[in-house]
Amino acid sequence: MKKPFLKIRDLKYEYIRRDEENNVEGITTAVDGVSLDVEPGEFIAILGHNGSGKSTLAKHINAILFPAEGEVQVDGMNTKDSGKLLAIRQAAGMVFQNPDNQIIGQVVDEDVAFGPENMGIPTKEIAERVEESLKAVDMWDYRNASPNKLSGGQKQRVSIASVIAMHPKCIVLDEPTAMLDPRGRYEVIRAARALNEVENITIILITHYMEEVIHADRVFVMDKGKVCMSGTPREIFSRVEELEALRLTVPQVSALAWKLKKAGLKLPDGILSREELLKALKDKELTKKKKSGAAGEGRTQRAESEAVDPKNCRLIADHLVYVYNKGTPQEKRALDDLSFVLRPGEMVGLIGHTGSGKSTLVQHLNALLKPESGTIYFEGSDVFEKDYDRKALRGKVGLVFQYPEHQLFEETVFSEVTYGPKNMGMDRKAAELSAYAAIKRVGLPDECFDQSPFDLSGGQKRRVAIASVLAMKPEILVLDEPTAGLDPAGRSELLSMIRELKEKEGITILLVSHSMDDVAEMADRILVMDRGRLVYDDVPQEVFSHAKELEEMGLAAPEVCYVLRDLAAAGIPVDTTPITLDEAARSIREAYQ
Repeated sequence: MKKPFLKIRDLKYEYIRRDEENNVEGITTAVDGVSLDVEPGEFIAILGHNGSGKSTLAKHINAILFPAEGEVQVDGMNTKDSGKLLAIRQAAGMVFQNPDNQIIGQVVDEDVAFGPENMGIPTKEIAERVEESLKAVDMWDYRNASPNKLSGGQKQRVSIASVIAMHPKCIVLDEPTAMLDPRGRYEVIRAARALNEVENITIILITHYMEEVIHADRVFVMDKGKVCMSGTPREIFSRVEELEALRLTVPQVSALAWKLKKAGLKLPDGILSREELLKALKDKELTKKKKSGAAGEGRTQRAESEAVDPKNCRLIADHLVYVYNKGTPQEKRALDDLSFVLRPGEMVGLIGHTGSGKSTLVQHLNALLKPESGTIYFEGSDVFEKDYDRKALRGKVGLVFQYPEHQLFEETVFSEVTYGPKNMGMDRKAAELSAYAAIKRVGLPDECFDQSPFDLSGGQKRRVAIASVLAMKPEILVLDEPTAGLDPAGRSELLSMIRELKEKEGITILLVSHSMDDVAEMADRILVMDRGRLVYDDVPQEVFSHAKELEEMGLAAPEVCYVLRDLAAAGIPVDTTPITLDEAARSIREAYQ
């Protein structure tokens, strides 16, 4: 019988909160009696909502944290044995959510060499390990590149190569794709699977993207610090309602199959892929004669081509050009003759691969950056005119950054949200009333008012950042990746709140996202950027009809779009224009009525 690579028994870990005088304020049990084994060469996935204990568990595998009770053995070594720490961390490497926090070298091969150098590996062997590791993640051609010139997916693969160079037996990936575009996510998961299948490296993947775990050997689901479900992906994703009760979901194809089954179609449990769903729906018992008429006719509505009337626009971007490092060998045109409008009360999605220029663009909208040429008009006025009040503009065009912790700095939530209105010139009472209303609008409980924003969960920090902008009473709210790193229920709650801001208060929303599903559900119109240029500006159905072109740009269409097109190609008379889960389920049901 194989000896487990990872053996965890009755693991318990508590976070202790202390006040300024070091008195204990409270204790949170993050991991509570977890026991599990992982065999050498397994691909394991760990799922759970934010705060369920996943990352705390992962940090025990790499001996970043140590058990309060119970024990953790990695490759036969107890993590409480201080003399074994270096060997444990070499055996079980860790890759974190944000690659920028893990890359330290000025050149890719220097970064990958850092770990082996600190292990005292001979120079010749280090060079061999660097080459071997970069080739394993398909990054050898970038060995002389600067990491800050790479895309998010490429950076994350460099992070993985840096771990591989230390010859680990296991790699722990803690939400490695949370900040990546669709191509980046695919590249990282493909690299992880290849290391598992070809190199027999044990993989432990923590993720909120359910599609990433369908090829895992086993899945563990955590809740309140405990493992509450375990099994194969098919077994776990057959339990849709139980997962929903745990603030989780299933892959979109699995969710589609489950909806169809609930509607009366005879489908097997636990469908995981488009291929499996297509095979089940092509079954003779289900397939009907093709109806007359082409599938998908009459559903797509194109955006109206109309002359831009400044009176109907809150904001106009007019032929923006922005160049980084102008006149140097690193010169890059981040925005290239880019124009679009934002109208009152619109919800506009902005998508593009990592490095396409999205973040550069949004920093122009409230004049944090000034273009090389072109301009921004807000309510008919050029915001870059010499005498324009750009301080007032930043109250009207609010920007919530991708990492909310980067824009939080006050001691309490209430003082954080009050800061903006005061800075805009409101008196103390008006600023506090506005802050109170904003905190309530984003759904934060009363007990958060006096808490430090840094003690909150990721989802709560995002709500604080949004409240800080809402307190200034903006007319346009720009949200840069607001759901990144959130569990499925947290994403749904935050998106519902954003939708309410648009529908009930008429705020114009620009939603920057790498989640095609979120944009499909939310946006009235989608802007697609590629290498600084605006490629599409149209309604979601029309944009996602260009799936092949989107893939070439490092993007994708929602998974249900591919399902419907597969079915139509197989002769099943479905409407191929739906882009959301509910619409796709309705289209398939109608084809079998």
